[in-house]
Amino acid sequence: MTLRVNRERLGQNLEALSQIGKSPRGGINRALGSEAEREARRWLCGYWKTHLHKTAAPDAAANLWVVRPGNACKAKIAFGSHHDTVTEGGKFDGALGVLLATEILETLEETHTPTRHPFALVSFTGEEPNPFHVSTLGSKVLSGRLHRADLEHLENEQTHAPFSETLAALGGDLQKIDEALLSPADVCAFLECHIEQGRRLLDKNLPLAAVGKITGIYREDITVHGEANHAGTTVMRDRHDALLAACALNLAFERALRAVDRDDVTGTVGQLLVFPNSVNIIPGAVVLTLEIRTCDEAILETLREAVTRAAAAIEAQRGVQIERQVNLNQAPAPMSPVLQDALLQAFSDLGQPPCTLTSMAGHDAANVARRTRAGMLFVRSNGKSHCAGEDASLDDIELAGNAMLQALLRLDQELE
Repeated sequence: MTLRVNRERLGQNLEALSQIGKSPRGGINRALGSEAEREARRWLCGYWKTHLHKTAAPDAAANLWVVRPGNACKAKIAFGSHHDTVTEGGKFDGALGVLLATEILETLEETHTPTRHPFALVSFTGEEPNPFHVSTLGSKVLSGRLHRADLEHLENEQTHAPFSETLAALGGDLQKIDEALLSPADVCAFLECHIEQGRRLLDKNLPLAAVGKITGIYREDITVHGEANHAGTTVMRDRHDALLAACALNLAFERALRAVDRDDVTGTVGQLLVFPNSVNIIPGAVVLTLEIRTCDEAILETLREAVTRAAAAIEAQRGVQIERQVNLNQAPAPMSPVLQDALLQAFSDLGQPPCTLTSMAGHDAANVARRTRAGMLFVRSNGKSHCAGEDASLDDIELAGNAMLQALLRLDQELE
């Protein structure tokens, strides 16, 4: 008989975990190291102990691992996501992947289904932005992107508590961080399930997609140097308004993005700091961050050149100076064709059409892909994420759970 996940149990667990860190405004606050995040860890570990009869083991980065033994192979097949949230986040981002992995392990346990490989459930530490200003922290440690030297001087921006203390309280060990590198001989594949967060699946009227790539992310810190002056006595022709110049640059950037006109290319100016930021002073300087997300290097270069041309024109027209510095140029992360094929075959077995998308958000799977095979399964959402309005139907979640279960069992037979 084909195995199926337990829809009702999965829904109950999603609801139970969503109550931890829930605010009066309806969002969820479980930032790394907060009391709510620690409570979520306790809830998960308690559930795994009670229902899976397994004790979670934190690694040096405090990633939580639960392992179900296999009967033939040493290398694990891992699956999971993260349990922390953004400020006022939704109940599916991260938590869905952890609880789907939990449900799959529970289904295997209660049906006494043997597997060749050990199956490892993981909930990563600090995937979201947090008071320590390092996102996808746990998976970056495993991939070798973060080392002890990068973390030992960090402190909580609000409490000033050292990161080492927070990590120790969560069961990690900063002194052993550099020993936590993921080995392909230990984990031969990793699969992460996540709501899509956008509305591409919603618009296509499709419940599931395999992820082909996780987008590259490029960011520049840009400073527009104008001239601060009196807001009343400086006539319009004599002004060098840094804020208006920054606005012109942002609009030129938007025009370049719209000219590309692709769903897998986005750009954002999401942060501006205005100086001196006074009601009666012309802005003298603006600091902003410009971001481009794409998997296409040629398109990235086209957009960078468009920004360069726009900046030069604005400098000449408005008498300002524009200073640019790259602060991130993260390459795209291709997902394993083997894992994509396993997911697409599972879709077919469940009567669902094939669909492959690029992830326009970053995920732990992008870091894991640096060390071993990695893949992602997207579930249709309502197009809202990182907010209390985030939603997904239990019908789609049940379908995702069954697709992931079948894909994992297929991988268990195919991988050495």
